[in-house]
Amino acid sequence: MRATDLDHSELLELDPTSGVILFSNQRVVIIDVVALGLLRKYVVDSFGYTPAQTLLTQFGFAQGWRAADSVVLECDLDDEAERRAAGIKLCSLQGLFRFESGSEDPLAPTGSVLSASYEAEQHLLHIGQADNPMCWTVCGLLSGYMSRVVQKEIYVLEDRCVARGDAACHVVGRTRAEWGDERAPDLRYFDPRTLQEGLDVSLRRVTESLKATEEKLRHHRRALVQVMQDVKEPLGSITKSAEMRKLVDLAHRVAQADSTLLITGESGSGKERIARLVHTASARKDGPFISLNCGAVTESLLEDELFGHMRGAFTGASSDRPGLFEAAHRGTLLLDEIGEISPGMQVKLLRVLQEREIRRVGENTTRKVDVRVIAATNRNLASLVASGAFRQDLFYRLNVVELHLPALRQRREDILPLARLLLADAGLRLRRSVTSLSPAVADQILRYSWPGNVRELQNAMERAVVLARGVRVEMEDLPEEVRLAFPAVTASAGSVLSLEEVEKQYILSALELNGGNQTRTAAQLHIGSATLYRKLKKYGMTGGGIAKKPTEGLDVES
Repeated sequence: MRATDLDHSELLELDPTSGVILFSNQRVVIIDVVALGLLRKYVVDSFGYTPAQTLLTQFGFAQGWRAADSVVLECDLDDEAERRAAGIKLCSLQGLFRFESGSEDPLAPTGSVLSASYEAEQHLLHIGQADNPMCWTVCGLLSGYMSRVVQKEIYVLEDRCVARGDAACHVVGRTRAEWGDERAPDLRYFDPRTLQEGLDVSLRRVTESLKATEEKLRHHRRALVQVMQDVKEPLGSITKSAEMRKLVDLAHRVAQADSTLLITGESGSGKERIARLVHTASARKDGPFISLNCGAVTESLLEDELFGHMRGAFTGASSDRPGLFEAAHRGTLLLDEIGEISPGMQVKLLRVLQEREIRRVGENTTRKVDVRVIAATNRNLASLVASGAFRQDLFYRLNVVELHLPALRQRREDILPLARLLLADAGLRLRRSVTSLSPAVADQILRYSWPGNVRELQNAMERAVVLARGVRVEMEDLPEEVRLAFPAVTASAGSVLSLEEVEKQYILSALELNGGNQTRTAAQLHIGSATLYRKLKKYGMTGGGIAKKPTEGLDVES
C-alpha cells in the first residue's frame, strides 16, 4: 500500500446510531475551527503568548504522535518515506492545512510550503496580524508525527506565516542538533517545563494585580465612607436632591425592561453615568457595556466602527473586523451625541433597531445581534425633527423612554456631596492626601452655577487636589471663575424673598467676596462708591471699619 492510496471513504467511519466517528480507526470529534480560534484567543488573553504557544505546540505534538501510531500500526506501508508521505496526506484529509505541490516533505532541505492553514486564518480573525509565525499547533503536529515515524526527535519550525503578513506559511523540520543555537528559543516550546514556568509567571502577575486592586478598593471604600456618610447613593449615583432621586428610581424601573432608552441633558451632566446605572441594574449586567461618542467620528468611520467590515472591503482592510454592535452582543451599547449623526447613518441605524441585525461593510450577508441601545444627546431632538435634520421615525424608535438629566445648578443639594466624592476619588487616583474642603470653599462651590456641570466640577476638584498645600482645599486652590462667582439667587416654595432682601444678600456677598474692598465691589456692581456706602449704612454695616465714607466731591448716584 502507498500513501497515495489513502482515501476518505476508507479512513472515515460514521456510526449514526452511537454518534461515534472514527478516522483511521481512531475516534475523533468534529469541532468548528471558529470555536478553536476563540479558544486560542481566550488562552492568549488569559495566560499570555508564552503559555499559549507552549500549550498548543505540545497539544499538536501529541496529536501528531497519535496520528503516526495509527499509520504505523494500521497501514501496511512499505518504508519510512511512504509513512512520512502518509502523514502529510492524513493532515490534508483532516482539513488542517494543505502542502503546496512539490514541497510535501518538511524534512527536505528547502522545507515545505503550507496553504489553507486553519490556525493562521483563525489567529488573523480573532487576534489580528502578528509579528511572529503563529501556526503553533501545526508545527507541533508535524513534529510529533515525524518524530514517531523516523524514531528520533524532529522539530518542525515555521519561518514564514500568513498570520504575520507573508504570502504563505513555510515550515522546516530538523533535529535539535541540526537547529543548533539559532532556533533554541523556539525549541523551548516543546519542553513541558516552559508551560509551567509561563503559567507561574501569569499566575504571579494576576495575583499581584488582584492584590493591588483589592488594596485600591479598600482605600477607595474607606475614603467614600468618610465623605459620603450622610448621602444616599443607590446604584452609584449622588441622589440627595428630589430630582435625582426621582430620576434614579425611574432608571431602575426602566432597566428591568429591554426597551431602547434616550437620555437627554446638558453636556457634562453625567449621561454616561446614568446609562451605566441602567446597564448595571438590568439583566444584561454580565454582558459588555460599550460607549461611542458619535460626534467624534466621521460618517465613513462611524459605519465601520458600528458595523465592522470584511477583509478587502477597502484599502487597509487586511482582516475581518467585527463592529461595536457585535462586540456589545448580549450587553448594552451607548450611542452618545446621537444628534450629530448624518442622515445616511440615521437610515442604517434605524434598520438595525428595527431588524436587530447588522451587515458588515463589504459583506452581503446579515448577522443577528442582541444589543440594548441607549442613546444620549445634549440637543433637542424634537426640534431637530421639526427642522428636518433628524428622522422622525428614528426619533420615535429611540425615544421609547426618555430620562432627562437635570443640570447641576438645578439640583444644588447634590453639589457639595458630589464635590466631596470627586475630591476623594481624585485624591486616591493622584495619591494625594487631600480629604476635605474648607468652609469658605464649600460655601463658594455652592455659589457657582457650574455651566460645565459634573465634568467641570470633577476638573475643579482634580485641580484642587493638585494645588492643595495640605490636607484641605482652600480658596486659592479653586479655579478663578469659581473663586469670583457671585451667589446665584433662586426662589423656592415657601422661601420667596423680597427684592430688597435679595439686593441686600447679593451686595453683602459681593463685598465678602472682595475681602471688604468697597471700590472694587462698587465697580463690579456698576454703582457709585457713595451709593454702596449708603446701602451698607442702611444695613447697619458701617461700624468697625467695614464701610468707609467716600471722599468729598465724588460723583454720587441717586
